[in-house]
Amino acid sequence: MEEKIFEFLKKFADSPSPSGFEVPAQRVWREHVTPHADKVETDVMGNTWGVVEGKKRPRVMLAGHADEIGLMVTYIDENGFCSFATIGGIDSHLMPGKRVAVHGPAGAVPGVIGRKPIHLLEAEERTKVSKVKELFIDLGAADKAAAEALVSVGDPVTFVDGLDRLQGENVVGRGFDDKIGSMIVAEVLRRVARKKKKLNCTVYGVSTVQEEVGLRGAKASAYSIDPEIGICVEVTFATDHPGADKKSVGDVALGKGPVLSRGANINHKLFDMLKAVAKKEEIPLQFEAAPSATGTDANVMQLSRDGVATGLIGIPNRYMHSPVEMIALDDIDRAADLLARFAESLSESDDFTP
Repeated sequence: MEEKIFEFLKKFADSPSPSGFEVPAQRVWREHVTPHADKVETDVMGNTWGVVEGKKRPRVMLAGHADEIGLMVTYIDENGFCSFATIGGIDSHLMPGKRVAVHGPAGAVPGVIGRKPIHLLEAEERTKVSKVKELFIDLGAADKAAAEALVSVGDPVTFVDGLDRLQGENVVGRGFDDKIGSMIVAEVLRRVARKKKKLNCTVYGVSTVQEEVGLRGAKASAYSIDPEIGICVEVTFATDHPGADKKSVGDVALGKGPVLSRGANINHKLFDMLKAVAKKEEIPLQFEAAPSATGTDANVMQLSRDGVATGLIGIPNRYMHSPVEMIALDDIDRAADLLARFAESLSESDDFTP
């Protein structure tokens, strides 16, 4: 991966973007995409997209969501401790002892998620998972007034874990679900812009919002863009670690290529075309079964207006919905290459009707 692209990924991934509060990350995305797109737009929800204009039709929508899981302040007690609720699904096993940032009017306020130390837990408490309502955020504030001078009820909260390189091409960070997908969409726009004169389609690369709370941004942006083809770029479960059930989830590994989904949410002709492009370009692929709804932006894209030919590409991800999600940079490059080559292969005569 080019160093400047990695630096964008790091800056984007480290920017806070809990669902409904994506503006800081979307600003980073917009700034990166603007030099490569013919136009960049943002709607009232905060969805942001860049457009590379080739032939007028077909209109191709690529979507990755910028929002991440997080927390929200719900109550501040007399001693300045903050109760909170989750934004998106978070394993409460992971919360005690984590450093967080509360994004209030005073900026990012550091804090920690507290609970009783192990020495003071009863024997039966040690074997149970703490409920969210039993945990609290400690800002180090002297009392309620001191805390309220910094944060307010409704303020979003993020974990502070940043992006780091591990061994080989593996990197770890928070919010890879799905800033990785949104980053790939930006990279595809950059790549197809180089060959715009030969492009037989128009590519809309969308960084969507509020996916973790109901696929809301993709629903609005798909309606607005009205594409013939919609491809969601997401993360998917890697099963190359201890305890993974490959019989139920599938055989997916980091560094072995992006993952194509097959199932009711996926247009069969589009799947076959993506697979053929990958074979021609010698891009390694993995596959996963999606027998029902995929739980991604692809769901609402498929159902927009009178229907959209929809595909789903996943980046293998270990430890999803934790502050230490892990992916391989090679899989990012391969996914971006596949989508760019696919866009370049399209023509106005392509028909995705079964």
